[in-house]
Amino acid sequence: MRNAPHVNGAAWRRSTYSNAQGGDCVEVADGVPGAVPVRDSKDVQRGCLTVPLSSWTALTAALKH
Repeated sequence: MRNAPHVNGAAWRRSTYSNAQGGDCVEVADGVPGAVPVRDSKDVQRGCLTVPLSSWTALTAALKH
């Protein structure tokens, strides 16, 4: 899987639950209209998944409850 052109050069951020050693974390990129790119912080060259914003919102809301 490769990064789609719309995420090249994106500013990625890690979960606030990540430890200093990197751990088993995901990174997300902001600023992609209608979507949230997600990738493995330990293997960023592998690419990313682009999740529809509505699905990401539902997932994070469910995790908070």
